[in-house]
Amino acid sequence: MEHYYTRFFSYVEEILVLPEADKASIRELFKPVFVPKDTIIEPAGQVPRYHNFIVSGYMRNFHLDNDDNEITVDLNDGSRFFTSYFHFMNRTVSNENLHCITDCELLRISRDDVEIGAQRSSTQKDYTIQILQKHLEEEKRRINDMANLTAEDRYQKFLTEKPTIIRHVPLRYVASYLGITQRHLSRLRSEIGPITPTPK
Repeated sequence: MEHYYTRFFSYVEEILVLPEADKASIRELFKPVFVPKDTIIEPAGQVPRYHNFIVSGYMRNFHLDNDDNEITVDLNDGSRFFTSYFHFMNRTVSNENLHCITDCELLRISRDDVEIGAQRSSTQKDYTIQILQKHLEEEKRRINDMANLTAEDRYQKFLTEKPTIIRHVPLRYVASYLGITQRHLSRLRSEIGPITPTPK
């Protein structure tokens, strides 16, 4: 299970350096878990129980609109934290579902243990705030793109910025995330073709 924590530390240390004491606290408080594909780990209608870090796999965050259509609002491209942030932090009932699309390796921490970690750790508050700010900025950009970009532009930007998702996630989820129908997405794929991502 050490690779779970190695990936976690690598992700956080792109933001700041983790002291060994904080790494020890993370190992104690974040629990490794394997989740099989097509599992909803946090259903709507409940208070989210965990803050999740995706070590490997693909997840989505979705809610239902007034016509019971699934609206995907978040998809991960690689390792990152993935949670209904507002409801988790405020212990409120969420309207969102967290869905493991593929098999997923996760590290997760309970809300009570977040408080314990905050008291012990010299860095948790800093990296949590920066990660939340990054998430909010990405969500703001996505809302702006939905309002101002054409479907074709949104698709091209998606392929450039999140190149691995299209190979691992069903098209219906990608279409929902882009705010278009699956038929429209299929047409865009046939017209535009694959976009070769720039190596990171």
